Amino acid sequence: MNATVLRVPGMTCGHCKQAVTTELSKISGVTAVDVDLDTKSVTVTSEGALDWKTIADAVDEAGFEAVAG
Repeated sequence: MNATVLRVPGMTCGHCKQAVTTELSKISGVTAVDVDLDTKSVTVTSEGALDWKTIADAVDEAGFEAVAG
């Protein structure tokens, strides 16, 4: 299993959390998405390595911007 950690500074509420989780969960190979609103961080667990552009595009689809690390 691989874990990718990113920051999503614009998240402020449960709706934000749900939107980001839903879009990231659509990525093939993703097994879990853990969003921490307090730190504005997201940990994406996957079966293999994920392409950063794929992650950033999914977060963008949710209406936010992904920042590495």
